[in-house]
Formats: sequence, C-alpha cells, structure tokens
Amino acid sequence: QVQLMESGGGSVQPGGSLRLTCTISGGTSKWHCMAWIRQVPAKERERVARIDTVGGTRYADDVKGRFTISKDDAGNTLYLQMNSLNLDDTAMYYCAAGTGIYCSGVYFSYWGQGTQVTVSS
Repeated sequence: QVQLMESGGGSVQPGGSLRLTCTISGGTSKWHCMAWIRQVPAKERERVARIDTVGGTRYADDVKGRFTISKDDAGNTLYLQMNSLNLDDTAMYYCAAGTGIYCSGVYFSYWGQGTQVTVSS
C-alpha cells in the first residue's frame, strides 16, 4: 500500500518561494506517475504538475516557469519548488500517485493528506 505524506506548506508573501516535499512509503516514484494537485474550496481540483517514471514533466499553464516538480533518485521523495508565488496559488496541495510508466490517462489511486499553502500580503 503506497502512502504519501506532504510537508513544507505555510504562509508566504506574494513573490516568495516554498518547497513542498512528499515522502513516499510502500512504493516508489520509479513505478508511479507522481503529481501535485491543488484544491481551493468550491473550485475544481487543479493538476499543477506531474512527473512520469522516466522523468518527463508537465505543468499547468498558470504555473509554468514558476514551479518545478522533481524527485530523488531513490524514488522515495517528490518535490515541488514554487517560486514567484501569487495570491492565486493559495490552496491545499496534495501529492498523488498513479500506477503507470507515463502519466497520460493515469488514475491517481493514492493521495496524501495535503499541505496548506497560503499566499498573502
């Protein structure tokens, strides 16, 4: 059973940076498509960034050039470096995993509990 735990959220001013970490147990990012997905109350979930088993990445248009998803070589940790944060980035951020070499069409079966990111002045 894959278990995911996020950390690194917090409060930051506009223009600031945060780095989110997702610790993976019971599985590895070497076998799963991994993603960061955010949720704002009363809005649809947004797939912010994803990375497949061979390192291919994809980003939502509104975070391109500001966010970077990465993972460690051991397959135990997933990261999301977030720069130039703005008010619209305020959300609960979830780490998710789905079985598949590539991320296209993957169903995310495993989710962490989420970490809150708040951008405010």
